[in-house]
Amino acid sequence: MTTSRTGRLVTTLAIVAVVASGCFGSDPRDLLDSIRDGSVILGTKFDQPGLGIRNADESVTGFDPAVATFVVARIADSMGVSEPRSRWRETPSTQRETLIENGQVDMIAATYSITPERAEEVDFAGPYLVNYQGLLVRADDASITTLTDLDAGKTLCSVTGSTSAENVTAQLPSVQLQEYDTASSCVEALRRGRVDALTTDEVILAGYENRYPGEFTLVDMTYPADACVDGTLKRAGAPFSTERYGIGLGAGQSETVTAVNEALVAMMEPAADGRSPWERALRDAIGDAQVDRMIARAAEPGSPFDFTPDPGDLDFLEETTTPCSAEST
Repeated sequence: MTTSRTGRLVTTLAIVAVVASGCFGSDPRDLLDSIRDGSVILGTKFDQPGLGIRNADESVTGFDPAVATFVVARIADSMGVSEPRSRWRETPSTQRETLIENGQVDMIAATYSITPERAEEVDFAGPYLVNYQGLLVRADDASITTLTDLDAGKTLCSVTGSTSAENVTAQLPSVQLQEYDTASSCVEALRRGRVDALTTDEVILAGYENRYPGEFTLVDMTYPADACVDGTLKRAGAPFSTERYGIGLGAGQSETVTAVNEALVAMMEPAADGRSPWERALRDAIGDAQVDRMIARAAEPGSPFDFTPDPGDLDFLEETTTPCSAEST
């Protein structure tokens, strides 16, 4: 009896130790070590058409997964090892840093904007996409072709707590803001005519536009006039926001960051047809029409928009802003 009880106690303590370890996390995983070991855990979104979606057969597709898959395969090839088995983990925006720091993923490619605050907690490779805030409207609604058309009693939808939506309403106070928990809820409200427009990252909107052919139109969001936003001067014609998506990795992994950046550069090298694997993946994700529009927009003289990212260049984190002055406001 005593031996049996002791055995049960040891087993219980072992289970508690394992559970505690899972709850409180461990050191961050290193992508290079995991590739050598033959198994990686990749974080992405499961609910964003075009960017990252989990399908009925539990496969994961989209631009972010395509980038992650290419990076892993390229690094494995450069190391002279077999491509590892990949497992996907859903990484909601609010959990990304925690999942990396607790060693629950090797890397995250999930519409992960590189910001100074986030860069203090995790390392970033990239950027692998330059993105801007946009508007999605119904294709049969000719009343909204520019941002200023919202300033006429229209209803704008955004995800609850979105700073981009708050910025719009600050500049266009007559806009009525309707908030939902998810972008997909906003899309459904837009389809049913309950709201007039949806705002978030344009590449996310492009994914929905591509998913529902002929139903939506994507509109650029630029400042209609010089504006003072949080003490910073925004010139007329400037994008409302510029987001640069990166791959999140454990802090202090400079060798891994370099390897991922080298893989991203390789992904952006044009093939014989003139298109890179990166561009083909983006076209598969959001459609040829949208990619062609982005390329043409960036090519316009004096355009404030970019199309091609520069992996490894994080100088934008140190960019200074122009303060507002009495003359400029």
